[in-house]
Amino acid sequence: MSTPPPATEPQSAAPDTSRPLPPHGPDLDKVRAAVRGGTLAYFVDQFDIYLPIVVLAPAMIYFQSAGLSASTTALLSSLVFASTLIGRPLGAVIFGHFADTVGRKRTTLVAVGGFGVITLLIACLPGHETIGAWSIGLLIALRFVDGVFLGGEYTTAVPLAMEWSPRHKRGLYASVMTSTSPAAYAVIAGITLLMLNLMGSSGLHSSYVQWGWRVPFLIGAVLAALLFRYYLTQVHEPPAEVTGERHKLPFLRLLKQYPRALGQVFVLMTGVWLATNMQAAVTPAQLKSHLGLSSEQVTLVMLVMNGAAALSFPLYGLLSQRIGRRRFYMGYGLVVLFLGSGAYSLLMASDGGIGAALGWGSLIGVLTVGTFGPIAAYLTERFPAGVRSTGYGVGYSLALIAPAFYQFYLQQLGGAVPEHVAPVVLLALAGVLISLGGFLGPETKDVDMADDDTIPALS
Repeated sequence: MSTPPPATEPQSAAPDTSRPLPPHGPDLDKVRAAVRGGTLAYFVDQFDIYLPIVVLAPAMIYFQSAGLSASTTALLSSLVFASTLIGRPLGAVIFGHFADTVGRKRTTLVAVGGFGVITLLIACLPGHETIGAWSIGLLIALRFVDGVFLGGEYTTAVPLAMEWSPRHKRGLYASVMTSTSPAAYAVIAGITLLMLNLMGSSGLHSSYVQWGWRVPFLIGAVLAALLFRYYLTQVHEPPAEVTGERHKLPFLRLLKQYPRALGQVFVLMTGVWLATNMQAAVTPAQLKSHLGLSSEQVTLVMLVMNGAAALSFPLYGLLSQRIGRRRFYMGYGLVVLFLGSGAYSLLMASDGGIGAALGWGSLIGVLTVGTFGPIAAYLTERFPAGVRSTGYGVGYSLALIAPAFYQFYLQQLGGAVPEHVAPVVLLALAGVLISLGGFLGPETKDVDMADDDTIPALS
């Protein structure tokens, strides 16, 4: 068992040059299988997360009474998304515990099977015309349970992949995995755009509103089944020397021994999620309400925006491997503060044409959510082996809660600034938090996953 960390932490952890890199050569097939599994898992996770934002946006009248005000409709729509985000920290604690005590692979299988079943159930939900208010209530409840399983899935799959990855490639492998997040959004947007053009979406009894939205949810359930099979047959548990000594209560150990590390990650991830929600959840509504774009045009802009973000992630991952994770996050926070919020302002000030929206949207994708490039590597490097899944999952998910209520913050800001400017203010705040979180943390890119002495976790 490793000794408790010192009371103070240096800003960087020098690599132990006396130790060679972990001998991944003989297990190269296992390395590739774990990285492929982590990449597929992240894609399926993000595909499921973004389903309500993109797929249900044109079909929310199916779940709600026609007599609701616009503000109530917007609030209920945001709760569908927020309920998933709120469930994720709970899933991180539950599944992180079992990943650190039972094993990464078995825990991943349970989590994947769980959210696959829930996604299938959502695809079968009746509407307001059939069961009244129970329809939206069941949707919110199922999305909460879905969030618990989703929180468990990345809490186990991502550390498993990073523990198999060689040190000098963690930034690249992490960025390839996380690039599937905007890629998943773009895929969903493409599917939705195709379906909106093939079938009617105007009115409660249109084809898309009645049954078309179910197709992407069914695709999500099938993807979960494929992911389950892949982990069952292809992915192996990391070596015992990498996963470390197992403890009965890893979450309590995390809170007791590493509260400052958890607090620093919380600051960073609060900024990350706040920027993400402005880009992914708020922008579609602003494009429609403020710029007057059609549903098809909004979907196209979001597809291009997230496609640009996906292409940028590997570059950010490689950059963090070169200059260090700490400097990357300090610098990228300033990018969000000045360039990301500036691009968003110019989008909102444009004439509303599709060309301008596509151009500024591409920049917003690159300049607001690039923090995810090396995030899988950084958070797994941040915590020792015995609490790695718990630390990664809780650190990644706990900060979701406050940003999940973005709609309330936007309403409050609406009294001080125009409605279309409020997201710019929250983007600027996100940039400040990202830079601050990076500044408060150590350098981690050279840590040895198998040696807790190189993990600069704060006490």
